[in-house]
Formats: sequence, C-alpha cells, structure tokens
Amino acid sequence: MRRPAPLLLPALTAALLLSACGTERADTGTGGPGTGTPSPATQVTDPGIDGVRITSVTIPSPSPSPERTVSVVPDLPPADSGISAAYEVTNQGTEAMTYTIIVTFTNSAGESMGNKRETVRAVGAGKTVRGTVRLGVVAPGSSSVTRAVVSDVTKVPADEAPAETGDCPASGVRVFADEGDAAMGLRVVGLHLQNCGTRDYSVHGYPLLELLDDNREPVDGVQILKGSGEITTGAGPDEAPEPVTLKPGETALASLVWRNTTQSGTAVNVPYVRVRAKEGADPVVVTPGLDLGTTGKLGVRPWKRAAE
Repeated sequence: MRRPAPLLLPALTAALLLSACGTERADTGTGGPGTGTPSPATQVTDPGIDGVRITSVTIPSPSPSPERTVSVVPDLPPADSGISAAYEVTNQGTEAMTYTIIVTFTNSAGESMGNKRETVRAVGAGKTVRGTVRLGVVAPGSSSVTRAVVSDVTKVPADEAPAETGDCPASGVRVFADEGDAAMGLRVVGLHLQNCGTRDYSVHGYPLLELLDDNREPVDGVQILKGSGEITTGAGPDEAPEPVTLKPGETALASLVWRNTTQSGTAVNVPYVRVRAKEGADPVVVTPGLDLGTTGKLGVRPWKRAAE
C-alpha cells in the first residue's frame, strides 16, 4: 500500500519559489559583512612616515562552514570587505598642517591589494589626530589582505591647503589639482578654480606658480613655460589667454604639462606647487608630484572657462 506523499515544508516551498529568479551560488560562509566572525584589531608597531602611522588593522575572519550547501540567492552588489586600518597623525612641527596620506593594504607578499587616500585637516602643532580608513570592496580574485602601511604623506600649512569641499574659503574661490593623466611619459594635471563665493570673480592669463621641494623651499633650475607647445602637441594647440569672469558656482580650468624624460644629469622631483589664481590672490599649495626628470621644463596653460 502506497504511503501518501508528505506535505512540503514552508521553507522548502519558499526555496522552490525563489528558483524563478536570481542565480545559483555556492554558500561557503565567506560572503560579505555579517558572514564573518568579529575579529579584534591587530596592533601595529610600524613607525610610519613623518608622524603618520598605522596603529591597528582589522581583518574579519570568515565564519566556519562545516558543510557546503547550495542555495539560490538574488544577484547582489559586491559586499564591503570590512577591512580597515586605524591611523594617527602627529604634527611634530610648529604650525597647523593639513595632511594627505595614502594607506596601502597588502597581502603577505607585500603586493598592493588597494590604496586609500585620506585628508586630515588642520592638525595643530604638537597635536595628534586619530582616524580610520576602510578598504571597502576587494576586487574578485584578490589575495587576502594581511596588513596596511602608510605609503605616502604630504602636508601643507593649514591656511594654504586646498578646500575642494566644505566651507568656502574667505577668498571666495577654491583652487585645487586633480589626479591628472599620464601616458608615454607625458603628464597632465588639471588646476581647478571654482567661484564658491557670492560675487563674480575674474581672471586673465595663467596661474602663478612657485615650485617647492620636500621642505616646501623653492626649487631652482626649472623653466616655467607659458603654454605647452614646447613640451608636446598632445595637449592641444596653445591658445592666447582670454578674460574669464566666473559667476558664483562657475569653474575655470588650467593645466600643468610636463614630461618625465631622464637623460644625463640629476632628475628633479617637485612634490609641492604653490598656486595663485592671479596676482594678489591667496596662495594654495597643491601636491601634483611633478616628476620632471632631467627636462627642466614645466608648461602651464591659461585659465579657460570649464565646459558645462
């Protein structure tokens, strides 16, 4: 005599209904946040760079998975890795400084698995500021992160630091550099001039530049050219400067152009550039990292109204 078929349990019924959508994924217990068991922060004793150091690293441990089960789940965006590094910035100088730091997360072989850039503003003389930087999403197939290190530090006087966001400076304008572009030894970094004030702001000509070394002292022996034609035609033809009047909210662009060619002689690297939008304007120190090689030349293109 045949036994009657058992009734479907609610959980099984739900699983069958889900089979109409989503993708099949092996659940190994190593997904995103929430699947890992909490891990205490690992203390770090690395001395760091120029008063900036990593104090601890947090790397979540995956939950144990005694059985490999297959479940049907909807497609989801990549999850945050939960990996983070705590840092501290100690200003050992005599004036308030704004720091830009790059934290590199590495695997056991020292290979970079990701970089994070952090700006720490207005650290007072003799003061220490602490914070945390998160790695975020890790690229699929990446090796496991095992540590974090401070890989680069730049710092500028707080009253000359670029202000890309936040309160508008007293000058009524923001001046800052972008990440730039590099190809075949040619470098181009954009300078941005944004009117964040309440009145029109006018410029006519080229940004005024002062090249500075690691100690923010003037660098000699580099010719600053008006235009980029002597360096490359790849940045477009040189154009005569024209008057530009920016209404509140409008932006103008200029650019720095150079090559990093190295031949005979000593290569010149310029980490800092003090920029004035025009004669008499408040200075802003940007950090484009000019690797000028032995060329001895830097081209600057004039201010132009940014395309809307």
